[in-house]
Amino acid sequence: MAGNFWHSSHYQQWILEKQDLIHQRQADLEILTEDEYPKLMIFFSNLIQQLGETLKLRQQVIATATVFMKRFYARNSLKCIDPLLLAPTSVFLASKVEEFGVISNSRLISTCQTVIKNKFGYAYSQEFPFRMNHVLECEFYLLESMDCCLIVYQPYRPLVQYMQDLGAESEVLQLGWKIVNDSLRTDACLLFAPYEIALACMHMACVVYQKDCKQWFAELNCDLDRIMEITKYILNLYELWKSYDERKEIASILQKIPKPSTQPPQPGSR
Repeated sequence: MAGNFWHSSHYQQWILEKQDLIHQRQADLEILTEDEYPKLMIFFSNLIQQLGETLKLRQQVIATATVFMKRFYARNSLKCIDPLLLAPTSVFLASKVEEFGVISNSRLISTCQTVIKNKFGYAYSQEFPFRMNHVLECEFYLLESMDCCLIVYQPYRPLVQYMQDLGAESEVLQLGWKIVNDSLRTDACLLFAPYEIALACMHMACVVYQKDCKQWFAELNCDLDRIMEITKYILNLYELWKSYDERKEIASILQKIPKPSTQPPQPGSR
């Protein structure tokens, strides 16, 4: 593992440019609208969250799984691998990378079946269709697409450090932590460094609780414009949630995704 973020593959290979991200999604945006694509990513991020909570994984593992999924679709079209397969595969891989321990094959598949049936029945009328051999094959393609860059730095640790330095109350930290979780439903984790995301979420939490942090931020040596840009991503997410009824809309969006062939094509093929 890299000794620090600046020497890691996360910083050197996986802080992407917004224009590159948009370009990579062009094939998918010919099928989905610009409003539907983020709704789809939110849905599968929620699925990963629910799988992780049911499997009693730490939030760090869930966050890493979400980033893995987003990294794959930052390089590949939705038609390469069904997101319904990639989501549990990302959880399976993240549990090993974050040294949580390997999830048993039977437990992973049974959890997927239970979660899809009980929590996401409004989106899927049939049971979870994949088995462990599909997950293991998908894991290979996921590893290859990420060029085996498995180290993911998360905003949680810097968030806690910054809050302690500011002397913030526990409820401000708790809200900041929740906002970090919400940021995983945006593209922020692909475009910005974890410490920048932590600062944006910290600032939003301080504003909500009217915690004075002006002097603290004034002394920072960072690009505040980037912090505000992250804030916009998160606020846009909250604005979307006000009018978005996932239970009513997601089934029709899922039906528009082109179905991959049984054998996944080489990652990167369009």
